[in-house]
Amino acid sequence: MTQIRNIVILTGAGISAESGIDTFRDAGGLWEQHRVEDVATPEGFARDPELVQRFYDARRKAVQQVAPNRAHEALAQLDRAWEGELLIVTQNVDDLHERAGARRVLHMHGELLSALCSSCDSRHEWREPLSERPACPGCGQPALRPDVVWFGEMPYQMDRIYAAIRRADLFVSIGTSGAVYPAAGFVRDAREFGARTLELNLERSEGSYWFHESRQGRAGELVPAWVEHLLMPS
Repeated sequence: MTQIRNIVILTGAGISAESGIDTFRDAGGLWEQHRVEDVATPEGFARDPELVQRFYDARRKAVQQVAPNRAHEALAQLDRAWEGELLIVTQNVDDLHERAGARRVLHMHGELLSALCSSCDSRHEWREPLSERPACPGCGQPALRPDVVWFGEMPYQMDRIYAAIRRADLFVSIGTSGAVYPAAGFVRDAREFGARTLELNLERSEGSYWFHESRQGRAGELVPAWVEHLLMPS
């Protein structure tokens, strides 16, 4: 596919679901039996920081016990082989892309295995519980919180994401609901700048009609097949 040089890939909860990580929330608006407002907003953290810290402690522990699946491995293969620009923008806070071997990854919603200090704004790799209020390695204050972007907060590195979308020849969305902004609007931005757009999802998303092509099926089957086709000698 010589006409494609620069690629932006957006991944969501659907790509990690086959590794055993729950998708963001169920139809009742609950996230692992908690109201989203209670565990994924600054207001929820202010009301009950102990609940929020325990919630993310459990998720941090769980994510370290699962493994990347075939979809993650296929994108890592693409990352290694693709000679043009490639950016994997993930909404996921797990590290499965990296563990599969991908390097060109941007976590727009933060990372579970990172802690953010509310006092000095420093970030630190973190694998242990935060509910015990450990001191920040940077400033010494017991002010660490999950380095996760909550509702009402600005996703990370948006300037870099939009710059990559402007240069993209191909935009691919994998395992996303098409309901959470600003990520849900990336496909429209990509089309506006002339990129071809492709959706790979278990079922049609809320934004499927924006894509030039939408394929339905398991990420572990769709993504390796797409990568294999993309990397075929032209």
